[in-house]
Amino acid sequence: MTRINFIFILLFTFGLNAQKLSDNAVADLQLEATDQIVSDSINTDLEESKTIKEEKSRLVRKADGFFDKMWYAEAAKFYDLAIEEAEGNPSRHLLSRAGDSHYFNSNIKQAYEWYNRLYKDYENEISENTLFNYVHTLKGTGRKRRAKRIMVVLNKKNARELKEDAASVKESLDEDSRFDLKNLKINSKYSDFSPVYYGKDKLLYTSAKDTLFLNTRKYKWDNQPYLDLYTAKVDSAKNDASGTYRFSKNVNTKYHEASACFSPDKKTIYFTRNNYNKKKKIRRDKKGVSHLKLYMSKEVNGEWTEAIELPFNSDNYSTGHPAITADGKRLFFVSDMPGGYGGTDVYVVDIEEDNTFSKPRNLGMAVNSPRKEMFPFITENTLYFSSNRTEGLGGLDIYKSGFSAEGFDKAENLGAPFNSVRDDFSFIIDEKTEKGYFASNRPGGKGRDDIYSFVPTRKEMPNLNEISGYIVDRITGDSLPNAMVSLYNSENVKIGEIRTNDKGSYRFNNLKSSVDYTLQTILDGYFDQTTSIATKDNEVIDFVQPMKRLQEMVVVEAGVKKLKTEMIFFDFDRFNIKQDASQELDKLVEVMNEYPTMVIKIESHTDAIGNAAYNKYLSGKRATSTKEYLISQGIDASRIESAIGYGEERLLNDCGNGVRCGRDKHRQNRRSEFIIVNM
Repeated sequence: MTRINFIFILLFTFGLNAQKLSDNAVADLQLEATDQIVSDSINTDLEESKTIKEEKSRLVRKADGFFDKMWYAEAAKFYDLAIEEAEGNPSRHLLSRAGDSHYFNSNIKQAYEWYNRLYKDYENEISENTLFNYVHTLKGTGRKRRAKRIMVVLNKKNARELKEDAASVKESLDEDSRFDLKNLKINSKYSDFSPVYYGKDKLLYTSAKDTLFLNTRKYKWDNQPYLDLYTAKVDSAKNDASGTYRFSKNVNTKYHEASACFSPDKKTIYFTRNNYNKKKKIRRDKKGVSHLKLYMSKEVNGEWTEAIELPFNSDNYSTGHPAITADGKRLFFVSDMPGGYGGTDVYVVDIEEDNTFSKPRNLGMAVNSPRKEMFPFITENTLYFSSNRTEGLGGLDIYKSGFSAEGFDKAENLGAPFNSVRDDFSFIIDEKTEKGYFASNRPGGKGRDDIYSFVPTRKEMPNLNEISGYIVDRITGDSLPNAMVSLYNSENVKIGEIRTNDKGSYRFNNLKSSVDYTLQTILDGYFDQTTSIATKDNEVIDFVQPMKRLQEMVVVEAGVKKLKTEMIFFDFDRFNIKQDASQELDKLVEVMNEYPTMVIKIESHTDAIGNAAYNKYLSGKRATSTKEYLISQGIDASRIESAIGYGEERLLNDCGNGVRCGRDKHRQNRRSEFIIVNM
């Protein structure tokens, strides 16, 4: 990830200790209290080493020490040396820490090398967060298909993200995009990001560039100078900016200042700063973490006043990334305060007429996710922000969420050209002209993070509406070639049919915008899958479709071979086949067609409510109706050895006669089961 990721994701490694930081690249604004420059300790240690064993231990201890201080550039050097000395068998700890160090230092290629080796050697021991980082390095190094396969594994650990990962995202950087991008003149070899409008012809932005005559202060995360706020003059005709000046010394300090916004009259600035005391010493919590805080300064007689911190800050969690509404009445920001949905969430406070603030309110799950949300920007009716949630193209992606009095809409990925396989963030826009700026560390830039302008083009757009997919085995994640995928329109008329290629992928193009389509996937040995999907306006809809093997339904329980279906239930005192039951029975039909010699017997059961004799009669009717349904679907009657009702004789719980039980517990006993007599 880029410096931004630790800067402002940084902003939000919030409240995490250095080990937890490996969760995500998130910490450029979490300061080190000291300003000591790391000496050339690698050569010193190697010269002083006495034995190979002693040196290995020394290297790892040294690397761990730097890692715990979040000096990732230095830690990476020692971990690399330790791996070289590990004689081809580095530990899980060593590979994981080495990958994290390079990952947090924006060295995606080397991070991929160590994560990939970690995955090969310790696949079953990798944490979800490390797996998440690994997926980002796969995307960032162009290994998109491999990333999709790993996503299947990752999604097994989080069912919610399986839905998120099927969200529509445009995956290619299209040369015929509706927008032209330009890398600004003000970008340096360091990190430049978080542009904000400052009057009609100026930008305020954040940079790690060194404009001082003498400067030895560097942040140990990645050995870049500390962040400050700068202004630049905008050239609207060329969509560029130049003429950099450091902002007020009453705002900028010797530590980090970043991500700011102005009140509508441009007389008040809100910005993010390290947490330190009156003596300019870093303030830390009990775990040794220095959190970030929001500050405010006012312009009086042409000078900016000494900044004061906002009242909802805390020494126990971070706040940062301010964004203000056009009327100046609400301030949005990012925090990892307790009670959120993930690493960092977007919050809002009301700015009262007396310049006091309401209590922070979380924007909810339409905007926030289990991952990190940051860099909000608010317009009249749209919130823009960045997130590293799993359905993105890679790293941080830019999202938008419309809002009204009823609340926020579900966030949508902006797609290309704004998003890439790297980090894309700090998006701002003039919605009337559709012009704006954002930052990215995509290939081809001048430094670690660069600011780009964008303007709408006048090109005629081709029809980009496509539905593409990737069919994989639900358990192994392997691609499934030769699957038949059929496309139906909103009238349920088949309009296309294609088989997946040897990589398990397919594509339907030249589709209509905003139409509800249905995809049906059929492959021998797997259950049929039907998925509803809607096109948008000139976007590619791309998702992963896991397929379930038929043989997964054949199980052995207590020595008895059964067909494992979702439990087929009946309503109280009824024996008719309901719709949900018919769907499960259809799966059973598929399995029996796959195994033509299979013979089964049906056993039906009731609850213990009512007369036992009547319950036995009722269960017999249920067994018979189940058998008749299977026969109606083409199963030969000779393949059903028996269909017997056992009434209340074989309850699954303690809800027998005289026992008071809830409705759901009684319902568990109203069921049919399928015993395999012969395969």
